[in-house]
Amino acid sequence: MKMGNDAKTIAFGGGCFWCTEAVFSLFKGVKKATPGYAGGDTKDPTYEDVCTGNTGHAEVLKIEYDPNKIDLKKLLDVFFSMHDPTSLNKQGADVGTQYRSIILYGSDEQKQEIDSFIKGAAGAFSKRIVTEVRKLDDFYPAEDYHQRYFKKNPNAGYCAFIIAPKVRKIKEKYGLR
Repeated sequence: MKMGNDAKTIAFGGGCFWCTEAVFSLFKGVKKATPGYAGGDTKDPTYEDVCTGNTGHAEVLKIEYDPNKIDLKKLLDVFFSMHDPTSLNKQGADVGTQYRSIILYGSDEQKQEIDSFIKGAAGAFSKRIVTEVRKLDDFYPAEDYHQRYFKKNPNAGYCAFIIAPKVRKIKEKYGLR
């Protein structure tokens, strides 16, 4: 997929990357959404490695987006709407540092906007936002079977009971079909 020079990159971790990919894939302007691993120290981790919680990596979704079609503020709004940024190392039944709330930015301008957004969003939550914010360094795409998982497996248990309701909630909030 060809993108103009204006394309930007950011990565979000907010629990299982299957959920994150299913949600962000709904939005025009998201050019590419790739589940993978980032934020840790282990080189070339596998899903099994990350699941141990010992790699430092989180399950994340690396997003390439066109800021002329969807801006960072909207992406942040979606991210903070789709998961609980006050839950430390846990989203629903997914528990461990690999499921932490994390934003990995690509530029200093993005970091400033993220910091400002979080400061402004703090009052909307009854508990403190624990979302980690750091520069996106190494990103490791997840194995092929994780790519487009919800789209390929909509009737699988986790997809039907966890992801589908989250997708419906986001569609309703943003008036998507």
